[in-house]
Amino acid sequence: MKRLVVAALALVAAAGVGLQASAWGNTGHRLIGVAAARGLPAELPAFLRTPGAAAEIGELAREPDRTKGGGQPHDRERDTAHFVDMIDDGRIMTAQGLSIDALPRLKSEYDAALLSAGIEVDDAGYLPYAIMDGYQQLVRDFATWRVLHAAEARETDPGKRAWYREDRLRREALILRDIGYLAHYVGDGSQPHHTTIHYNGWNRDTPNPEGFTTSRQTHGAFEGAFTARVARLDTVERGMTAPALEGFDLRARVPAYLKTTLAQVTPFYALEKAGGFAESDPRGAAFVAARLSAGASELRDLIILAWRDAGDDAIGWPTVKVNEVEAGTADPWLAMYGDD
Repeated sequence: MKRLVVAALALVAAAGVGLQASAWGNTGHRLIGVAAARGLPAELPAFLRTPGAAAEIGELAREPDRTKGGGQPHDRERDTAHFVDMIDDGRIMTAQGLSIDALPRLKSEYDAALLSAGIEVDDAGYLPYAIMDGYQQLVRDFATWRVLHAAEARETDPGKRAWYREDRLRREALILRDIGYLAHYVGDGSQPHHTTIHYNGWNRDTPNPEGFTTSRQTHGAFEGAFTARVARLDTVERGMTAPALEGFDLRARVPAYLKTTLAQVTPFYALEKAGGFAESDPRGAAFVAARLSAGASELRDLIILAWRDAGDDAIGWPTVKVNEVEAGTADPWLAMYGDD
């Protein structure tokens, strides 16, 4: 856990920043969640496209940081979910580490591969798995909601219809929560320090020919007080890219996203060296806005893609196909309510 301890100490040293290490702090995570939710298209359910839902997602995007400190085993699995430390070529931690482009199917296999290369997972992190897991959970949430919504609209039995409605409302609350969690990890993935071995000042055990800062206050000062001072929702929304939804492959998309952020590590340190994060220099604010916009764009896209994937899913037990329920050719009562 040395990485997290160092980051936490840096945040304490940075004026106005709280004790817990958290990519982007409260401001950045809120903005990513709100901007993504406000950018959802009309094909998403109406309950997600309200100002209240956007605000809720923004608040829930902070939750993975707020739950820290529960003890073991709670913290071990969650603390390492916020980052993945790569070297410049996308290998995890060292030249002997596995490539971000060749991640094993399971996290247990990832742990084993790290250990065989002499790397501790507590130091390496498993952010890509946190993002993939969050996406897959959201697909299941949406699949359940779509079945409940369709069944409620068609059901003629008052008792069953009332149950469908109640369960749909429960699922809507869960969807907001699960989008909030996904928002957090996608947001972590847009912060350069959460993708690199140079996570809090340039790594002192590696060559530093450009003379980049090695200050242990670098990480916290950037994502906390500085971001809180310069980040604005309208700027983040203006910087969001058009949805990129074609040819989606989750296991390729997540590493590609993280490598895009990794490519901003050296530009960050070069900008810091050039004084770009001084109070009167607009370059630092532009860098923050670009990274927050990248996170919001990716989160918006993953929410849309999860909604679409859910249409081809099957849910419940005995399983029922979402598209068949929506077409009116399958009755989901036993799958949803249970038959025990």
